[in-house]
Amino acid sequence: MTGARGAGFPYGLLGAWILTRLVLLLFVLRVFVLPGPDVTSDVSVIYQGWYEILRTGTFPLDDVTWQYPPAASLAILSPGLLPFLDYPSAFFVLALLADLMVFALLRYAGVRPGRTLRGAWVWVAGLPLLGPTVYARYDVMVTAVAVAALLAGARHPRVMGALAGFGALLKVWPVLLLAGAVKRRAWTAAAVTGGGIALLFWAAMPGAFSFLAFQRGRGTEVESLGSLVFHVARHFGWSGQVLLNYGSVEFLGPYVDVVSAAALTLTAAALAWLLLWRLRTGRMRSHTLADAAFVAVLMFTATSRVISPQYMVWLVGIGAVCLCFRGSRMMPPVAMVVGACAATVLEFPVWFSHVVISDWLGVTLLFARDGLLVAAALLAARELWWGTVTHPAPTLPAQAARAREPLSPS
Repeated sequence: MTGARGAGFPYGLLGAWILTRLVLLLFVLRVFVLPGPDVTSDVSVIYQGWYEILRTGTFPLDDVTWQYPPAASLAILSPGLLPFLDYPSAFFVLALLADLMVFALLRYAGVRPGRTLRGAWVWVAGLPLLGPTVYARYDVMVTAVAVAALLAGARHPRVMGALAGFGALLKVWPVLLLAGAVKRRAWTAAAVTGGGIALLFWAAMPGAFSFLAFQRGRGTEVESLGSLVFHVARHFGWSGQVLLNYGSVEFLGPYVDVVSAAALTLTAAALAWLLLWRLRTGRMRSHTLADAAFVAVLMFTATSRVISPQYMVWLVGIGAVCLCFRGSRMMPPVAMVVGACAATVLEFPVWFSHVVISDWLGVTLLFARDGLLVAAALLAARELWWGTVTHPAPTLPAQAARAREPLSPS
């Protein structure tokens, strides 16, 4: 896994990508079938239904499951670019191409001076652990935009900002990529791009921001960190129930609003920590932008009221960017995220029925997955703080390496 220029082409890396992605395609095309719910139904039923509405020039105004920013419509409409395929097949092909784009970007980044192919290997090996959900949601497309933004950030802050702004209108979370951006150019480009696209959608398509109202009244999703309270409480007589609500399987009943409020409080605390880090941080290195983005996305994912399986795609992508840089301190938390991916495919879809009924198997899987995410978030935050605020005295080899490492201009 050398990152030096002039090294031979990484045929093993490419071969691993081809083999693992062939398996993913066979799963979404239902040649192979995993136990549990059919994860492809979101594409063939929900996405295709939205497609029929969006192509008329309006958003799904009466559908509370439409909870996405307006540019998400571009991902839903994109299978129309392949009219020779049916909608699900076209969507899967485009998801594959987005995956290939991420792989190509990470491979290119990995052979530049001071870089490594570790990141490309994380993407190749970590993503398929999530199973067919990877190609049955549009998150891999959003992740491709985010990866491109972070890799552009070190040298082209305006490009990074523009991509982050566009990504935020696809699925909000890419705005967190700006957590480590210190140049005003990146923030300005993000604001101009995001604001301009939002204005175009507002003027051209009715209901562009109706999704904001559809977030109200949600419960606590059964895979989230807060849900563990109710999974355990059900064994002690808690009187609530599990229902399909606002497009996800959620807990509804006594004290759910309290736990949901606690999750929002934790998210606010994460934001406060990030602001404190920005105020206290010292020297920014070339990998700090990616490390900070990984920490921000990881913290907000772990504290969310909803931790859907596809959210893990974001973390694998951003973690892979971190590991493209030799100086990144994120190897242990990224490894934890990859481990959480393996637990995720078991809790959804394989044994999701056990999660829904809160039996020992379902609860154990959730404790494992969510526990890994919390541990990874805490460790990643510690490493980011230690590497940029505390300034430990480096060893002589580390001093020499850092002297050669360029500072981040982003």
